[in-house]
Amino acid sequence: MKKMNEFTQVLTIAGSDSDGSAGAQADLKTFMARGVYGMSVLTAAVAGNSYGIHDSINMPTSFIKSQIKDIKDDFKVSAFKTGMLSDSEIIHTIAEEIKDGSFGTFVLDPVIITKHGAMLLEEDAYQTLIDELFPLADLITPNFYEAKKLSGLELNTKEEIVQAAHKLRTLGPKNILIKGEHADDSIESVEDFVLLEDGQSFWISEPYIKTDHVNGTGDTLSSSIVAEIAKGESMEDAIRTSKTFTYRAIKNEIDVGHKFGPINHFIHDEL
Repeated sequence: MKKMNEFTQVLTIAGSDSDGSAGAQADLKTFMARGVYGMSVLTAAVAGNSYGIHDSINMPTSFIKSQIKDIKDDFKVSAFKTGMLSDSEIIHTIAEEIKDGSFGTFVLDPVIITKHGAMLLEEDAYQTLIDELFPLADLITPNFYEAKKLSGLELNTKEEIVQAAHKLRTLGPKNILIKGEHADDSIESVEDFVLLEDGQSFWISEPYIKTDHVNGTGDTLSSSIVAEIAKGESMEDAIRTSKTFTYRAIKNEIDVGHKFGPINHFIHDEL
């Protein structure tokens, strides 16, 4: 049996979601499902359930620093991700704490706009995220609306999505994954576009599932990529495996909550 410090270790820097469907809770469930040991640094906490979010609070930056210090002092993190970072002060704090590279490969899930197009960050925090964290990221995973805002393009065609990915590369991240639009029940598949650091690119597609149980989809995809990279997979293979895992977590629906529910992380068989 491996000792604890020999086990593959990963980290999420994200908010706490009290109903367990998204945020750090979804990340930790994904880490376990993908066979790695997950840790968390909490940046915020929300009070919510399947009906919606009803209250929230940000963690003091001094406490965020303390959490990061304690992880650095004891554990060997091979890869990590960031999720919801609420304001400029928190974003700046995270950038300062991770720029030494001690946590390995960095996957940035830029939680800027919801999958329905609602803005989550104030403009100053949005710019701080781009200026301070994008240049540190090994991969960013914007959704369709985030890619639109970041690129300034409408993304009405595949050609525009490809163009957007190249524009996002100029902001500093090494690899780009633009998640396909999935707010329209008339679509048959969700197509994501990937632009790799070496210039290679590809599309990945899975069938569209009509369901209200999609909370935590983006968290799950990005944290699965973190897990696969930490286990030694290439960026391309990590993305492909994680796309399939996330699709199966949506397809195999579980009945939790009365309205907008979580996806299913109880997917343990090999992909």
